Amino acid sequence: MPHLTIRVGEGSVREYDVAEGTSIMEVAVRDGVPGIVALVRGALTCATCHVYVDEDYLDAVGEVDSDEDEMLHDAVERRASSRLSCQIEMSDALNGLTVEIGPSS
Repeated sequence: MPHLTIRVGEGSVREYDVAEGTSIMEVAVRDGVPGIVALVRGALTCATCHVYVDEDYLDAVGEVDSDEDEMLHDAVERRASSRLSCQIEMSDALNGLTVEIGPSS
């Protein structure tokens, strides 16, 4: 079961063992992680589940597709590591992934 770390603000960290195929957004919503609003629950029509992916995992997470890129245009403080947590499904390849909650749009 892949391990996920979510950084929430300065110093606050949440740790999870996540079933493969579960999105980071699903984990965050289920646990009430502050900053993950997830208004549309993964329908890829908002940027309210914005996270920053740890640089060491950018290749493993994969490229942003055109639909996600369009939604990220609405993200506050977009970075090269910005992703929508609804679009990242946990897998063994992402074991140890750390993300930081980004500001919501």
